[in-house]
Amino acid sequence: MKVEIYSDIACPWCWIGKRRFETALEAFPGKDAVELVYRPYQLVPDAPETASPHRAWLAERYGPQSVAMDARVAELGLAEGLTYDFDAAQHVNTILGHRLLHLAETEYGAEAQGRLKEALLKAHFTDGVDVGDRTALVEVAASAGLDRERAAAYLAGDEGAAEVEAQLAEARELGINAVPTFVFEGKWAVQGAQDAETFRKVLDQVATEIGERRPAPQPVAPAGESCADGTCAI
Repeated sequence: MKVEIYSDIACPWCWIGKRRFETALEAFPGKDAVELVYRPYQLVPDAPETASPHRAWLAERYGPQSVAMDARVAELGLAEGLTYDFDAAQHVNTILGHRLLHLAETEYGAEAQGRLKEALLKAHFTDGVDVGDRTALVEVAASAGLDRERAAAYLAGDEGAAEVEAQLAEARELGINAVPTFVFEGKWAVQGAQDAETFRKVLDQVATEIGERRPAPQPVAPAGESCADGTCAI
């Protein structure tokens, strides 16, 4: 079973959704046969390359409700073992991080890509790392097991840029407009950070549908908490 997760490094619900899905996958009997791949999506594609404080950017864009947005995510994140420090987080364009994820998948494999995705999310939301800075990204890549020199050379040029742009375009063509979105076998989509029990039911259902070769209802789960166009559910 192939599962493609469309998400952004700067999407707070994407980290929660990732962790909940991993919890469900761990309890799924067929987990060893599941191929998990991360696909790019940018909530704010026109975000600047120079970082600025997340709090200031969010307040300017959404006003007082931005405080509630962050507080709710932080509370739910703790329940999943995740630490959000929105005071330290930086608002910046995430395209370089998506390019690194493409490098991880194509040259190191899905498992390495998963490690890098986790490292990037933690760097952004917990450690206040500027994920638009090439030097900082190289260190994050190295912490996830990628070769430091290869990562540096990759980001110094434009390798992977066209491929990532093509994947972003493909996401738009598929109608994906909020993240995280989980696409199973290229057919069935589940949107949002569903709870682990829901994800487990979806895994069971898709496994059954694949085995019986019958079309599944679509979508296989109602939309959950997600981010769209820079706005996150609160």
